Amino acid sequence: MASDIRGAVTPASGHPLRAVVSVRGALRRFGERTVLRHVDLDIPPGQFVALLGPSGCGKTTLLRLLAELDRPDGGQIDVPARRGVVFQDARLLPWRHVWRNVVLGLPRNRALAEAALAEVGLAARAGDWPGTLSGGEAQRAALARALVRQPELLLLDEPFAALDALTRLRMQQMVLDLWQAHDPAVLLVTHDVDEALLLADRVLVMREGVIAVDLPIDFERPRRRNAPGFEALRERLLAELGVVAPDAARAPRPPVSSPSLVPGVQPL
Repeated sequence: MASDIRGAVTPASGHPLRAVVSVRGALRRFGERTVLRHVDLDIPPGQFVALLGPSGCGKTTLLRLLAELDRPDGGQIDVPARRGVVFQDARLLPWRHVWRNVVLGLPRNRALAEAALAEVGLAARAGDWPGTLSGGEAQRAALARALVRQPELLLLDEPFAALDALTRLRMQQMVLDLWQAHDPAVLLVTHDVDEALLLADRVLVMREGVIAVDLPIDFERPRRRNAPGFEALRERLLAELGVVAPDAARAPRPPVSSPSLVPGVQPL
C-alpha cells in the first residue's frame, strides 16, 4: 500500500479507499444568514485534519453537521456510525461518577471505562465525582468517553482552548499519542496555527462559509518548529487568516534557536 499523506492510503490496485467523511455541497442557513456555502470535503481513514478560521466562519457548524448534532439545509453528508466528539468544555454529568460518564449511552461496563481512563492517565479517578476533577482532568475524561466508542471519526471542537498553557501542551501530546494508537480520522477545530501544524496531516482554512485553503502538512514526526519550511507555512496560514499581511508571509525570518516546548517536538 502507498500513501502520500498519512491516512490517504490506496491499495495495490491504485483505487483510493472510501473516505471516512464525504461532504458534497453542504449548505447551512440560520435565518437569512448563510453560514456554510456548498462545502465539499473528503477525509480519508486515519487522517488528522485541522480546521482553522476566524470566529463565525462556520467551523463549529461544520463539525456539528459531521457529528449529526445538526442538519444541513442542502447537500449530502456521509459519516461513519462510530464517532466520538470532544467539545471545548468537558460536558460531564456531575451526578454520575467519572467512569459512568465515560460509558454514558453504552452498557455499564466499569472495566471498559477504566481501561479507557487508564489510557488518559485517570485510572485512579474512575470512582470520583466530576466536580473533583481539574479542567485538564475533565477534558481527559471527555477524551476517554470519545475513544471508548472506538470511533472511526474523532471530532475535536477546540478541546484545549480553556486550559492553561502547560496543560494544553500535555493534552496536545496525549491526543497525538492516542490518535497514533487508535488511528481514527480526526477533525480538529482550532484557532491555533502552531497547534494545527504540529498535530495535523492536513490544514484547512475556512472563510465566510467555504473551505478556502487545503494544505497537506508533510513534516516528519516528531515535529520541530525549526523544520525546513515550518515558519514559512506558519506565516502563510497566518496571512490566510488575516493576521499578517500577505507580503510579510513571504519575507525571510531569522532561524529559531531556542528549544521548543511543543508536544511531539524534540528540543534542539
